[in-house]
Amino acid sequence: MAAGCCGTKKQKLNNSTSIPSCNGGSIVHNGLTNGTLAGMVALPEMCFFCFDVLYCHLYNLAPPKTPTFSNDAYPLFVTWNIGKDKRLRGCIGTFNAMNLQSGLREYAITSAIKDSRFSPITRDEFPKLSVSVSILRHFEDGTDYLDWQVGVHGIRIEFINEKGNKRTATYLPEVASEQGWDQQQTIDSLLRKGGYKSPISGDVRRTIKLTRYQSEKITVSYQEYMNYWNGQQQQQQQQQRC
Repeated sequence: MAAGCCGTKKQKLNNSTSIPSCNGGSIVHNGLTNGTLAGMVALPEMCFFCFDVLYCHLYNLAPPKTPTFSNDAYPLFVTWNIGKDKRLRGCIGTFNAMNLQSGLREYAITSAIKDSRFSPITRDEFPKLSVSVSILRHFEDGTDYLDWQVGVHGIRIEFINEKGNKRTATYLPEVASEQGWDQQQTIDSLLRKGGYKSPISGDVRRTIKLTRYQSEKITVSYQEYMNYWNGQQQQQQQQQRC
């Protein structure tokens, strides 16, 4: 199941059952920046690979070779941002556990060209991008709609809309903090994202089934990607001379 994750672009967000929805990169763990942590799954190489995949797609080149990072299976999201203000340019992922190598290969492209909130990313935009990989872990059922912490947990809600249909929506852990929302504001925003159009009351909120989760997020800018790529080229040239 593909899912859109982020809360920018003036709340004009699609829900769905198909939710659209540095020195080697900065790492965020459970929404808090902690630097490199032992046992981390998310690695800068995953972001470099996403850049490679998108570059090859944009220029109609053969796909990049299989990466060397772990191929264990996790739910994952890929987020593209653009410009100095890091405007959201695409964010799509899956709550189904996918092998990381094939999952990132797929969602690097899907989030760049198939997020229905945006036009596909172009070649001209490529040098202005940054990419984030979020690996989702530690899923738990909440006892109610407030059983989670802002800045620590991502949340996924299930609810029944006005027509009696079950809908879902999700935000990654960083969204509420970035938007300056408290728990109730985040829940109400998610209901709107999920297509709930009627007034939101306490009774409506109490019918929500909430799942909380945590994530490891790694972010790499285009400049960091180029530094890495140039370093790889130099290393190859040195090996050829030896």
